[in-house]
Amino acid sequence: MSASLTTTEIATQPECWQRAVELIPAEGGKLPRRGERVAVIGCGTSWFMAQSYAVLRESGGHGETDAFAASEFPFGRRYDRALAVTRSGTTTEVLRTCERLRGASVPVTAITADPHTPVMDTAGEVVVLDFADEQSVVQTRFATTALALLRAHLGEDLTAAVSDARKAAEDEVSEVAAAAEQFTFLGRGWTYGLAQEAALKMREAAGAWTEAYPAMEYRHGPISITGPGRVVWSFGPLPEGLSENIAEAGGHLVTRPGTDPLADLIRAQRLAVTIAEAKGYDPDRPRNLTRSVILP
Repeated sequence: MSASLTTTEIATQPECWQRAVELIPAEGGKLPRRGERVAVIGCGTSWFMAQSYAVLRESGGHGETDAFAASEFPFGRRYDRALAVTRSGTTTEVLRTCERLRGASVPVTAITADPHTPVMDTAGEVVVLDFADEQSVVQTRFATTALALLRAHLGEDLTAAVSDARKAAEDEVSEVAAAAEQFTFLGRGWTYGLAQEAALKMREAAGAWTEAYPAMEYRHGPISITGPGRVVWSFGPLPEGLSENIAEAGGHLVTRPGTDPLADLIRAQRLAVTIAEAKGYDPDRPRNLTRSVILP
């Protein structure tokens, strides 16, 4: 059986990240400047990438940064710039929010994969990652490439992340994880957005029972569902004592403290495809989903 589009797209992420890093000298001036108060918007996967970037930017001292689902943007607040992340460039909520912000004289920058879509007109500045565009409905490489671009723009050296991504794209998928009945993804700081995205990928592609929480919140209720046949996956190091709590509850812990968390997301993407195919699902075209949500 030939590989799914999603499988092929997942495997190209290391190269896409490297190309994104190489864009910074030419395109970096379009992205938020140090000191600006920035709002980042997106929908679904793009929103989760926005959350991760917002934490990285603010914690790195680049300026106050908030992330919002486009449909929930607080128009009463003042921002120096808005950054929209939208693979298709056609998502209704993103376009409407960009239009209102420009009408309020807020500069808007967009990161998109398609240079022939309406966001080219609704955003004042656009960074196009057409090499990371996808044919599949489920987002993988565009989202991670956008975050790689933004991390590089913040001054991060992504050499190790790209190397970790190559390994993640080639490693065997864990048989224990593939056989599990339930998954809880955990993150801290910027990796909480990755945890939410991993859970979304499992729901979208595999229809799997998944949840995501900040790691310290795991003890406050979610641990009650942990047990044999259930996986707890941590993006980055766990808080002290939490691995012991998971073991006592009978859960299977997946954690790779020495791996770049964005690279570890590739493993979760591949796991979602593996489970989908085992169930006889089409990971490229999940039920009830379309590539972009366009409202009348």
